[in-house]
Order: sequence, then structure tokens, then C-alpha cells
Amino acid sequence: MKKKFVAVLLALCMVLALCACGETSAPAESAAPAEETASEAPVAGGPSESLTFVTGGETGTYYAFGSVIAQYVSANTNLSITAVSGNGSKANVEDMDAGAYELGFCQSDVMSYAHDGTNIFAETGAVDSFSAVAALYMEQVQIVTMNPDIKTVEDLRGKSVSIGAQGSGVYFNAVDVLGCYDMTIEDISPVYQSFGDSADSLKDGKIDAAFIVAGAPTTAITDLSTGSQVYLVSIDDEHIDKLLAASPYYSKYTVSADTYGMPEDAQTVAVAAMVIARNDVSEDAIYTFVSTVFENADQLQHGKAAELNLEFASSISSVPYHPGAVRYFAEKGINVG
Repeated sequence: MKKKFVAVLLALCMVLALCACGETSAPAESAAPAEETASEAPVAGGPSESLTFVTGGETGTYYAFGSVIAQYVSANTNLSITAVSGNGSKANVEDMDAGAYELGFCQSDVMSYAHDGTNIFAETGAVDSFSAVAALYMEQVQIVTMNPDIKTVEDLRGKSVSIGAQGSGVYFNAVDVLGCYDMTIEDISPVYQSFGDSADSLKDGKIDAAFIVAGAPTTAITDLSTGSQVYLVSIDDEHIDKLLAASPYYSKYTVSADTYGMPEDAQTVAVAAMVIARNDVSEDAIYTFVSTVFENADQLQHGKAAELNLEFASSISSVPYHPGAVRYFAEKGINVG
């Protein structure tokens, strides 16, 4: 009997021990909700801020290069950038001011007009909602024609000439170039078309020439030159000097003959292609954007990436830089104020 009692006692002890183990394992089951909660947390490195980048027409350099930049930054940082087509520098500034976009491309001259409330912004007044981010490359004033008899700007008198889409900065570039030859818009038959539409109209013989202000080579002109002979009208030294004296934001520039398979080089002027940002975009976001672009220029799959240069990027003085850009340039030993 004593042995049976001991056996029963040992059995009871084992049951109690198993129950105790079951009680201690209960919290492990309650850990499941904690794991589910953790899976709902933001993924490390995921987008922390999303920005829309307005560029230009789909056959222009703004759109092509802007799309490459947006894709690279989005793929390699926690900043999500979406590039969209736009209607030109003036329209980009106005749309950004209205809150439609956070980043945008803009010609340096139009950017200054907007900031100061002059020229193309004289009637609407100054826009103070944006800052400069960086100058990326030079964009040339390209006067394109398929007529070999149009050799100088003066030959545009009485001709049908596209001077850019409504809301673009091309109009004022055309006004400036014509002005240095003592001509006005009234001396031509102006047409307001995008780069792509201008190229189509030239091909179809609907216009005689077109002002296209974009980084060369420009897709619209490259496409036009495929199978057809195109020419760029040159501006001679005397008139370039006159233009620079009146409008110092231009720079003298030569477009080489092999750019579009032309018979000879073309001399013209250029302005800077700027990226601007709304002032209310965070400093961290703009720092991430500009540092990623310039630290990885060799990874950007576009010809204009080869022109990225810190000194040029930080050379603008007409418009204040965004704090995020100021921070990045300061790290590089460049003070942009």
C-alpha cells in the first residue's frame, strides 16, 4: 500500500508540473497580437515624404531628365518623387505657388522674373513661395528651321515662327533675341506651340522656324533631324554682346554641328535650367534630393548628368536657396547665404 501511495503521489506531482508548464506557456500565445502589431509599423527605409516634380513637355529635356532624377531618388532614398509633364517655366511657378506641385523645373531668367515680379510676372506680381534648389545645366536658345535660306535672326521677318507654349519662358527669350536685332514680335507671325508641336509643324511646313529653349540635344529637334536636314540660326558676336549687356542672365554658347547633323556649328545664348522648391517643403526632403542627385551624378542615366557641377549648381544669386540646399552646399564648403 505504501508503494502504491508513493506512486500516486509521484503521478500527482507530474500532473501539477505539467499544469504549471502550461500556465507559463500561455503568455507565448498572447505574443501573437504583438507580432501582428509590429507588421503594421512602417517599413524601415520606406518613403517618409512624397513630392511631385513638375517638369516640361514630354519631348523636352526637362521631362526626360526630370523623370530620370525622380526615379533614381525614389529608388535609393526614403523620399518618393513623382515626375509629371508641365507647361513651361511660368506655368510651373504658378502651379507650384497654387500648391499643385512641390518641386519644379524653371529657366533661371523666368525664376528671377517671378521672384522680382518683373517682365512675365509684372501684372500678377512677385511670387515668394519658392526657393532655388540647384542649377543643373545650361539650356540653349535654339532657333530651329528646315529652310536653308533662313541664316540670321533678321531673316525671320514676316515668317511664321513658334515662340513656345503659352505660359513658357520661351516667349521672353524670343522677345530678347529679336530685340537685340531691333525687332519685336510684331515683325514675325507668332505661333504658340510646345516643342513637340513645333517640330511637327516644321516637318509639315506649317511654320518657318521655332524657338526651342532646352538643353541640347533636345528630343523634339533630334526626332525632327532623323531623315530631315535641320538648321539652327546663329546669333553673331555683335548682337550677342548687345543682348548680354541688356540681359546679363544669358551666357554665350555654341551648339556643335554634330548635335543634330548640321552643316556647321551654331552660336547662340543660354540660360540655366533650375530646380526650384516650395518653401514649405521640409529641409530634410530637399537635402535628400539635392545630395542624392549630386553625390550620384554618374549613376543618372541621362546625358545632362555629365554637366552637373557643384560650383554651377550653387552659382545663382538672384533667388535665395532652400535651407535643405544651403545645408548640402555648406557641407561641401560652399556658402550660398
